[in-house]
Amino acid sequence: MSMLNKKIPIILLINLLIWTGCNRKSVSPSQSGTGIPVPAGMFANPIMDGADPWVFKKDGLYYFCQSRAGGIYVAKSQSMTKPGTFSQVWKAPASGWNRTNIWAPELHYLNGKWYIYYAAGEAGPPFIHQKSGVLESVTSDAMGAYTDKGMLYTGDDITVSGSARWAIDLTPFYLNGQLYAVWSGWEQNASTDRTPQHLYIATMSNPWTINSNRIKISSPEQPWEKGTELDLNEGPELLKNQNKAFIIYSCRESWLPAYQLAQLTLSDTLLNPMEKTNWMKKGPVFTGTSQVYGVGHVSFTTSPDNTENWMYYHSKKSTTPGWERDIRLQKFTFNTDGSPDFVTPIPVNTPIHLPSGEK
Repeated sequence: MSMLNKKIPIILLINLLIWTGCNRKSVSPSQSGTGIPVPAGMFANPIMDGADPWVFKKDGLYYFCQSRAGGIYVAKSQSMTKPGTFSQVWKAPASGWNRTNIWAPELHYLNGKWYIYYAAGEAGPPFIHQKSGVLESVTSDAMGAYTDKGMLYTGDDITVSGSARWAIDLTPFYLNGQLYAVWSGWEQNASTDRTPQHLYIATMSNPWTINSNRIKISSPEQPWEKGTELDLNEGPELLKNQNKAFIIYSCRESWLPAYQLAQLTLSDTLLNPMEKTNWMKKGPVFTGTSQVYGVGHVSFTTSPDNTENWMYYHSKKSTTPGWERDIRLQKFTFNTDGSPDFVTPIPVNTPIHLPSGEK
């Protein structure tokens, strides 16, 4: 895993040197993602290189999932800030619909098995072939072997074979005992990847089968979610609190500094999530600054002692257009109305207290 090589603000560097000079016994050997020492009991962003972070907490361990070099990799750790060693659990086939462009895998534990949801294509660029697939663990080991369960249905007529539409960033979740899938997709398959993206939802009969036609629940219609080059909604993730459900998603262009987070709210989890009118839109809810830019694609978890809420997200390494990104970790809280409060992204190399319960 490569470390970043960014310039450190002079004032921050001087402050850190003064701190370490006066408190040598309290300084741990820990480093930020750029190699700068941080005080004991603290960490600093970024925590690693990469994009589309995914972390799943189970039995006191944090499972990290990433796509790399034509495959999917998983790591596990007791630490939220140090993922550990990544091992390849699946390699893309040499041919077929999912042979290349493996994007944004998510690892979930459902019904006693591990499942990895990912996007892939038969060719590209241009990225016009992306569909969503799922893998199922052979055993209870998240870092063991997986079986390819195939492409997920993401279309408008479930009676027509092969009618799946372009689909990425698919995530499953249970709501009132029903399993759903939410993803980012196109209204129609297209010949250009500069095609607007919307958010869709469908029901699932099991972790590898979507059994309904899709319903569109969000489009990039608001001024703050419309881009200068492309309008998109993507990277949806579910967050529950106080009998409410929130879908936090990314909008605007992922390769530009204006990439940011927005929110859909289901005011009562008893409401039907398959009805667009039940979702209330708000945004932006997390935006970049003059020091942090292109923030998006979150993953949520809790601290080791379950007393704090944290989010992983990726951010651009520079303001230059492109997908050079790193992964960051930040605590968030909830407002009195139950909605999440993500505040402002913390700049690189700023010391942050470790998650509660992490050693």
